[in-house]
Amino acid sequence: MARKSIVSLIAATAALMTPAAAFAHTGLGETGGLVHGFMHPVGGIDHVLAMVMVGVLAAEIGGRALWLVPATFVAVMALGGALGVAGLPLPFFEIGIALSVVVLGGMVALSRETSMLAAAGIVGLFAVFHGYAHGAEMPADADGLAYAGGFMAATALLHAAGIGLGMAVARLNTVTGPLLVRSAGALAAVAGLGLLAGTL
Repeated sequence: MARKSIVSLIAATAALMTPAAAFAHTGLGETGGLVHGFMHPVGGIDHVLAMVMVGVLAAEIGGRALWLVPATFVAVMALGGALGVAGLPLPFFEIGIALSVVVLGGMVALSRETSMLAAAGIVGLFAVFHGYAHGAEMPADADGLAYAGGFMAATALLHAAGIGLGMAVARLNTVTGPLLVRSAGALAAVAGLGLLAGTL
């Protein structure tokens, strides 16, 4: 990576992790940053589906995956956000986001045995694209730390919703529960194919 790119990445990371002075106008600075950051993930069906599927997948694996898989997504997404704020190029990130819905939905639908580390690696890969989109679309007048906190909080809540859904469905009988989970994954994957077709 060129020296200029490294400097840009460091500056963007600092912008996301260091609070700036709050702006005097309502909707700007920390408050505006938090709201904009929180609304970005929940405002797009692609982000919502992918993040809920991460939670469902974590619930399917169980054990330490319940926190490790979502935590991996959130942590790597923050790094992707720094890339977006820095304006570093990430070609085809929209396709990466759409593919994340297809792949994560497919993993849930197929309900194959997935190791915790493999799941964490896959969600971490896709988290880069989601984070990049959040960072690239950060309003110029938003407080970086508040914005990052907003989209990370929204993402964690969507993961928690997916975990809750997965665990609730698992309490059903051995036929209905898996069928509902697989159906949800399949619907997400089909929706992802539609999103992918729209980005090609």
